[in-house]
Amino acid sequence: MSDLSSKGDDLKGRAKEAVGDLTDNSDLKREGKTDQVAGKVKEKLSDAKEKLEDVVDNVKDKLNRD
Repeated sequence: MSDLSSKGDDLKGRAKEAVGDLTDNSDLKREGKTDQVAGKVKEKLSDAKEKLEDVVDNVKDKLNRD
């Protein structure tokens, strides 16, 4: 999950929400909000993955020093 993908989902969601608001299309507004949430979830998962990889690397380094 790349940072670009999460930002793309967020931007796509904002655009859909804005168009839905302008056209009074509640379905499109809802889709936009869903896309924004998906982008935020991807970003959080990516952050968690990076932190976990750092922890694993630190453990490997400690094990290799012994």
